[in-house]
Amino acid sequence: MQGKNILIIGASSGIGHALALNLLAQGATLFTAGRRQPEGIQSTHMMWDVSAQPAAETINQLPDVLHGLVYAPGTINLKPFQRLDVQDYRNDLEVNVIGAVAAIHAAYPALKKSKNAGIVLFSTVAAKLGMGMHSSVSVAKAAVEGLTKALAAEFAPYNIRVNAVAPSLTDTPLAGFLLEGDVKRDAANKRHPLNRVGTPDDIAGMAAYLLSDQASWITGQIIGVDGGMGSLK
Repeated sequence: MQGKNILIIGASSGIGHALALNLLAQGATLFTAGRRQPEGIQSTHMMWDVSAQPAAETINQLPDVLHGLVYAPGTINLKPFQRLDVQDYRNDLEVNVIGAVAAIHAAYPALKKSKNAGIVLFSTVAAKLGMGMHSSVSVAKAAVEGLTKALAAEFAPYNIRVNAVAPSLTDTPLAGFLLEGDVKRDAANKRHPLNRVGTPDDIAGMAAYLLSDQASWITGQIIGVDGGMGSLK
């Protein structure tokens, strides 16, 4: 990562923050965008509210050459179908999909100039497995997976790789309400074949690998980092 310019959308907490620390330790130069300046992260930060501001107007301090883009914002809106309205689906699509499209549009010229760039998006194990009360987020993340594969095909001639990481439940501030108390946490651990939920570092490690030169022949992939949830009974 030494000498590489990486843009992370959503580096203020959770997986994005863990990834920023990982990449800084490897010598990357970071550019970040989001609603808050990431604490403890040395970066050129651009204030951007995914749901409210055009990316082209706010993601405007990028270098001429960008070697990687990570789009980390996400939502967890778990309700029975009857309690979700159409606006819930729109909101989840806005944050998870439209925001990613906008960020890629803004960064594309700089990514193309690198001639060896990586884009990492985030899906979820719930886009692969049928899981009750996950319809809205499953729809949004399935769209992320479609976007990943379509852009991987379209960008391959420019040597821009596009992949997605699909975690299961991870111990982040966004998912904290699902792990409140010993009973909830223990039940969540036991649902996974490896008997624990994920950590931000688990997911960040895969994202960092996909940005690295070691992953230079990997594109169009949806990679499950899910404690075995997506493949094992």
